[in-house]
Amino acid sequence: MMKKLLFIALLLAGNCCAFAQEDEKSVATAVEKLRVALMDANEAELSKLTSPLLTYGHSNGLLENKKAFIEALVSGTANFEKIELSEQTISISGDVALVRHKLSGETHNKGKDPAPINIRVLLVWQKTKGQWLLLARQAFKIP
Repeated sequence: MMKKLLFIALLLAGNCCAFAQEDEKSVATAVEKLRVALMDANEAELSKLTSPLLTYGHSNGLLENKKAFIEALVSGTANFEKIELSEQTISISGDVALVRHKLSGETHNKGKDPAPINIRVLLVWQKTKGQWLLLARQAFKIP
C-alpha cells in the first residue's frame, strides 16, 4: 500500500512539473507574439493578447488602458522600430505569470527623431480560458 501511494505521489509530482514547463513555454510564446505585434502595430493581435483590464505603464510614467495602448501603436504615436528581449525570467503561480526582461531597441515616435530604448520590464499575464493575456506591464529606466 505504501509503495502504491509513493508511486501515485511521484506520478502527480511529475505531471505538475510537466504542466509548469508547458505553461512556461506558453507564456514565452505569448511574450514573443506581443514583441512582434508591438513592432508590427498589429491591432488584431494586440487586442487578442491583452486583457480588457490592461494597465500599461511606460518608463516615463505614462499609464494607458487597453484602448489607449493599442491606439498609440496603431496611430504611430508610439512606434517600435526594433525590439530585442534579453535576461528573461518567467515565474508562474496558478493562473498568473510574472515575466521580467530587459528590452533594447529603437523607437521612432510620431514627431520625434529615432531614439534608442534600453529599459527593464515587468509583465503580468493571466491565464483566461486557456489563453495567457497581458494584464499589466510596467517599464522602468535602467539606472
